[in-house]
Amino acid sequence: MNIAVARAADGLPRRAFTVDDIHRMMEAGIFGEDERFELIEGDLVMMSPKHVAHERIKNALNIALVRSAPDHTFVSVEGTVQLAHDILVEPDIAVISKSVYDVAPNTFARPRPEDVLLLIEVAASSMRYDRRIKARLYARYGIREFWVIDANRGITWIHTGPAGDGWASIVERGPKEPLTTAALPGFVVRLGEMK
Repeated sequence: MNIAVARAADGLPRRAFTVDDIHRMMEAGIFGEDERFELIEGDLVMMSPKHVAHERIKNALNIALVRSAPDHTFVSVEGTVQLAHDILVEPDIAVISKSVYDVAPNTFARPRPEDVLLLIEVAASSMRYDRRIKARLYARYGIREFWVIDANRGITWIHTGPAGDGWASIVERGPKEPLTTAALPGFVVRLGEMK
């Protein structure tokens, strides 16, 4: 078996994992049902528990998005999405084509860029991770629109126009400003009004 090895920051080798490795670990019971993690370019990143500010915004957005989403989509909350052989992410909210779930039940959703209408990350303690690492990955894999929401301040950064590892446009919106998306005509929310 060939094992991918990279060099860690201190120059020591590290084991880079793949989605296949994750499947085997899940089948062996290494990961519990309630353990939350992401696989970022071969690295396991454990996810933190969420505070009330995070959950309030996520749940309110979920309700608003479900009301506006087209019939051919799901509004997925913390669903696992496979972007590559070594990348599994759990965006807080994804408006995604139902067809990506027409696969074997023991696999992960593998959307094409056109299958994803909108990805949203709500951040309280993970702002740097979401705005840098996740934004880079989502751009690289052609996600058309990506929002990062600061749960503590109600500020949203709307990323559109993926280009390589970056975005053609990143617009900042305050809590009283309207949030809209071309993917859902007629959808509009203001974080400052969400309860």
